[in-house]
Order: sequence, then C-alpha cells, then structure tokens
Amino acid sequence: MSSFSHLSPLSRRRMLAALALGAAGTGLAACGAPNGGGDASDGPVRDGFAQADLKIPAGYEDRTAVLFWAPWTGGAFEALSGMITEFNESQEDVVVVAESVGGYAELNQKFTAALQARAVPDIVCFPEMQWLQFYFSGALAPLDDYFDDEWSLDVYLQNYVAEGKADGKTYVVPFARSTPLFYFNKTRYLEAGLPEEGPSTWEDLAAFGPELAKIQVDGRPLAALAFTADDAWHGQADIWGFGGANANQDFAVTIADDPGLEWLEWQRKFIHEDKFGYLAQAAGTDFTSGISAGMRGSTASLTGTTAATEGVFEVGTAFMLAKEGQEKAVPTGGSGLSVVRGDSKDRQDAAAQFFRFLALPEQSAAWHAATGYVPIVQAAAETSTVKDLVAKNPNYGVALAQLENARTADYTNWFQAAVTEISSAQTKVYGDGTSAEDALSAAATKLQDILDENREDIEAIAFEGWK
Repeated sequence: MSSFSHLSPLSRRRMLAALALGAAGTGLAACGAPNGGGDASDGPVRDGFAQADLKIPAGYEDRTAVLFWAPWTGGAFEALSGMITEFNESQEDVVVVAESVGGYAELNQKFTAALQARAVPDIVCFPEMQWLQFYFSGALAPLDDYFDDEWSLDVYLQNYVAEGKADGKTYVVPFARSTPLFYFNKTRYLEAGLPEEGPSTWEDLAAFGPELAKIQVDGRPLAALAFTADDAWHGQADIWGFGGANANQDFAVTIADDPGLEWLEWQRKFIHEDKFGYLAQAAGTDFTSGISAGMRGSTASLTGTTAATEGVFEVGTAFMLAKEGQEKAVPTGGSGLSVVRGDSKDRQDAAAQFFRFLALPEQSAAWHAATGYVPIVQAAAETSTVKDLVAKNPNYGVALAQLENARTADYTNWFQAAVTEISSAQTKVYGDGTSAEDALSAAATKLQDILDENREDIEAIAFEGWK
C-alpha cells in the first residue's frame, strides 16, 4: 500500500531555518539534520553519526553488524527476517539485524530523531519519493560505486529505478515496490452472472452495479465498490484514466481542469445518485468481510487479502479502471532501500552487500510470493517461484501484467500536504456529495502553493523518470 510521511509543505530553505529554532516538519526538505543538515554530495562517511543501539545475535559478534530499521510488521517483517537469516548464514563477514519500527510514518519520525541524536541505523526503507527529504539533509550515501556487471540498476524493473536517483546519482534501489490494483469478489460476480475477469472500465462497473445490488448482504444491497478517505493514490490512477493529471511537468496544477472534474463528478454520481458505491471507514475490512464487492488496494495486499478470504469467497483482480477509450496508467508505490551515511564505511559496504543479495532473482521472487510486492528484479519473473505462483493464483499474473502501465506519480503526490488535500477533496465528494468543481477548485489553489514552495528543490534533483 502506498504510504507517505506526515510532512507539511515547507521548502528546504524554510526547514533549515525552522531547525535552527528547534521546529520539525518538512516538505522535500532537510529532515532533522543537526545544525541545518549537510551537503548531499559529501563523501560517504559522516563523522559523529554512530550506529544506534542494536543487539547482535549470539555467534555473530565478530562480524560487521548492520542495523536495518524496517517499516513492516506481521507477515512482511517475518518474510524479511527469513531472508536476513538466509543472508547471514550465506557468508561469514556481515550480520544484518532488523528491527521493526512499525510503518513508514513511524520510520520517518524515528529516523528524524536519530539524525538529531546522531545515533543512526545503517539501512532505511522509505516510500516513493519520501527519501528526498533525507537526501537534502545529507543523510544518505550514494550507491553507484557498488554497481558492477552483476548488480546495478539494470537488474530492476526500469519504470521504478529513476525514483531512486537525484542529480545523476543513485540513493535508493527498488525493493518493496507496488502498484494499486482493482480487487473484486469473484464469487459474487459469478452469482450475479457477471464476467469472471471483472470490470475493465468505469462504464463496466456502472453496468455491473445494478446486478450486484440484487444481492442482499445484512439486509442491504451489495455495493459494487467501497471508497476510502485516503484514496489519493488510487485517485492518481483515476484521473489519468479520465485523460487528466493532478499537475503537469511545468509545475502547473491541473486537477481542476475538465478531465479532473469529469473523473470526480462521475464518482460522485456513482455513489450518491446511482447508490453503487460508498465511503467506507476501512475498504479492505468491508471487502474481506463481504460487505462490498470491490475495493482498490495495493498489489502488496494480494497475499494477505487472499489468505483473509480463503474459504469464504474467491478474490478476483483487474487493472485499475479507466474511462472507456482512455489509456490506463497506475502510479508506482512502495519503497526502496537506502544506506545511511554514518561514521563507518565498513558498515555501508556491508549494507550494499546485503542489497546485492536481495537483488538475486530467487530472493526477489520469494519476497513477492510472501507479500505481494512486485518481483522488482526483472529476472525474478522467470523463476519457478513466480511462475508456479501465477499458475496457482492468476491474480498474481494480473498484477505482473499491469506493471507495464506503472509510472511515477505527478509532483503533487510527492508531498504529504498535497496528498492530504487531494484525499480531503475526494472525501468531501464521496462522503458529503460535494460537487467535484467545488472540491477540486478549492484544493487546486492549495496544491499550487505547495508546488511553488518546493519547485526549486524538485528541479535540483534533475528527475529523469519522465524523459
């Protein structure tokens, strides 16, 4: 699932001033670096930044210890722990120690505090473009010197690699990457006489709505789709699917242009006039409990959703919907791996060695199978693990096929403050029935302020993802 830090729309320059006063919160900004941060182009070693406390497992005390603050819990952290154990046992020089910090927001907060305390982990894993704030504070080490013929950006899915680069250097390699996906209750679809492959367009879903509504769940018509209050990630795919965009590459906000108005007004009618959808407190819970016949979720939820509905109903998946005749596109999601600049080059070298291990096709495939995150290493798709998984559960094949539509989100979705504004506009429409024009016009002004405030920093990284 896509996740963003809890950031305010402060520019790096304003943030540096705020840090001098002991304040907190950033846009694409220096995030908590003592004395106003550092130069992102400095050498890899940063004196005075020691390793945070960790407990080295017995029998590994003589190795170079690497601390990984991992933003996962539950099954994902268990899967990561298994891979770390395999890495630790595969060689005799390095031991990786993982600590779960909760989620992405908790990692952001804890890492900010660690930079201020100068006691840092060696590996962090931030979502989408969130790592840029720490790049600007000089907290991350470039990785390009570690690349060779066996391990480089060439091994990964190419529509994800540009998101890890700034000013021509690599600071993130892809790992737990995802896209949004349309989930539907295939059992209910078949009961209603609907196609087992699910909808392809919004017009399809509107046509399916009356048939699904004939099915009663707890005395109410079965809803075709549950929307949520944090739908901005899915909304990015939606507006693209209506031929629009939140903003263009010239930093002009376009969310309230005609395609954006058509998108959100279509969904308002679908919910409030047709009565085929609704605003849910937790769309995933409603879907797995059978209250809704559809939801939008992350590919990273595929393994967990399948397990949660086993023996209850069959899950189907489809590409994210678009208006009939429009091109489909989905925003990239998930996170990548970064090495933290600390006082030990040996620990950074060891962390890169671990990244190399995770980039083996078999490891990428195992992570995909255990979690639902995409097999980010290109060769992983050819492993027996992935092929057997797709043969057993075609939903994984749908997720893989949709990857060709994945691209970096519009500038607005690089900032939590902007994401919050977009989600708020959607929620007003979904929950209150506010017109798309009123909701998006108000949001557009705030979004433009955020882009104007942070434009210089975005331009400074020379992003190549749209070239």
